[in-house]
Amino acid sequence: MTEQPKKEKLFGEFPPVSTHKWEEQIKADLKGADYDKKLIWNTPEGFKVAPYYRREHLEDKKYLETLPGMPPYNRGTKIFSNDWEIRQDIKLEDIDIANQKSLFILERGISSLGFRMGRLSDNCILKTQDDFSRLLNGIYIDCIYLNFVCGNNSPVIVGYLQKEVENKNIDPEKIHGSVDFDPLGYLSISGNFGQSEETDFYQLNQLLSFTIDHLPNYRILGINGYFFNNAGATVVQELAFSFAMAVEYLSRLTSDGHNIDKICHHLQFNFGVGSNYFMEIAKIRAARYLWSKIVESYHPEKEESKKAYIQSFTSDWNKTIYDPYVNILRTTTESMAAVLGGTDSLTVRPFDFSYKETSKFSGRLARNIQIILKEESYFNKIVDPGAGSYYIENLTDSIIEETWKLFLNIDSDGGYLESLKKGNIQKELGLTVSKRKERLSTRKEVLLGTNQYPNIQEEVKDSIVEEIAFPTEKLSNTLIEPIKQSRGATEFEKLRLAVEKHKGKKPVVFLLTYGNPLMRKARAGFSSGFFACAGYEIIDNNGFDTIEDGVKEALERKADIVVICSSDDEYADIAPKVYKLIDRKAIVAVAGAPACMEELKAIGITNFIHIKSNILNELKNYNKLLGI
Repeated sequence: MTEQPKKEKLFGEFPPVSTHKWEEQIKADLKGADYDKKLIWNTPEGFKVAPYYRREHLEDKKYLETLPGMPPYNRGTKIFSNDWEIRQDIKLEDIDIANQKSLFILERGISSLGFRMGRLSDNCILKTQDDFSRLLNGIYIDCIYLNFVCGNNSPVIVGYLQKEVENKNIDPEKIHGSVDFDPLGYLSISGNFGQSEETDFYQLNQLLSFTIDHLPNYRILGINGYFFNNAGATVVQELAFSFAMAVEYLSRLTSDGHNIDKICHHLQFNFGVGSNYFMEIAKIRAARYLWSKIVESYHPEKEESKKAYIQSFTSDWNKTIYDPYVNILRTTTESMAAVLGGTDSLTVRPFDFSYKETSKFSGRLARNIQIILKEESYFNKIVDPGAGSYYIENLTDSIIEETWKLFLNIDSDGGYLESLKKGNIQKELGLTVSKRKERLSTRKEVLLGTNQYPNIQEEVKDSIVEEIAFPTEKLSNTLIEPIKQSRGATEFEKLRLAVEKHKGKKPVVFLLTYGNPLMRKARAGFSSGFFACAGYEIIDNNGFDTIEDGVKEALERKADIVVICSSDDEYADIAPKVYKLIDRKAIVAVAGAPACMEELKAIGITNFIHIKSNILNELKNYNKLLGI
């Protein structure tokens, strides 16, 4: 009988290393540098992320011992697969065109159809039941998920849908999908209720009763967390505000006599998903856990009621109109995060969504991102693939903890609506948005192609619709200060667009490179990227033998800005000479923050660009100096 080979554990030949020894080695390698400053990430969400995690960091998290499909659902509500609905939305402006587009995309891989339309009654294109029937002509509504983004028009749309089901003799049990009736969400972004607080909540009450009786599997209450995501909120704020809104609805509806199980069955969370990959995976996992615990406090009869149904939308906040194909990379990352986190449904915004009407090409790319993830990458096969990852599990736990703290703060403030009326929600979000915009302006947060590594040859003035790229909504007599949804890149884009439109001539930036070869090359590269963010024409140089040669060529090239690129040690000698020879024929700037800065300012050189510069403010100032 042959002896069976022994099974050895992977890496078993290596001796175990304790956390204490790891820490000792790290501190030795840092050579006295501050551990926290060098290796600890202070997230915008308000918690710290360590440079590494080990098994011991999970020992106190008992809920991790559960399996997919088991409460508290941090590991997902699915058991046998990680499948999700591939949803694509169509802007509803013409009924027949929207119907044709719907039939086209339904043949190309989607399983969930969405119509985006006006949220107020005076801008609803579907005026009659016949209009609604025309829109759905040829569509088997009992075979797909049918969704409407229609806000306060939701009661009317649900009425049309019920009548359509009745007229076509369809089993109501087979109708799935959603409308986004969310009075609190739309109050948050518009400043006013659709009609009034009392009327809107009365309509919600009646709509829920109607749907329970006539469309038992249709979701009518949408918690639109992506409103906050698109305004620049952190992961924690998006979840906390969403759950605070949801609890406000639960409290009112249960007080009106509605059953908690029925309410939860007709409720849907609509979250945004950004490009912070692991954080977004953890966010969806944390959301399911928190919702399970919230609903548990209402003592539902059905375990199913604790399961959050999550529709995800790729974020608008980080999308750009310059170098727009980068948006495809962003939405791919976001899609992967949403799916790995276990979203139930996903909408990928087309890459050109932020600045013009969606084209067939961009719509196809958006669909195919999901189709590739499902059909070629098999992301639908494994439930909760992040389970057991020390990093993802700790992120999930941190998000749970910080979200719960903020949620309780809102609750102690009187709940979501009261906190909104007091302006505390707006204040909380405003602080975050200001910090994020500051990080974008100083390039601590990068939007590729916009505030870092821009395509200097690119122009967009003839390819965008400015009303879409930079929407303006005049709001007056609002009940509360509305939360403004925007994109992080907007200010950079407006600045560069102004340069494109300026008299058909771009400002010329001449890099006067002189002195230390390494430093002049490095600072020329920095300066080129700096001014390229405004779309200026950059003239780089290999270096001049004399200062006079450099100034002569700069003037011959009709430079508007001359940037002196050299070393800190040489600026005290070089800069005054350049400034005198330029003789106010161009703006003189220095690349760097040399020790002699004050002396240079005293002779008239006031422009310095360096790594700590607020690039947005600096470029706005240069535009102003150039009359743009």
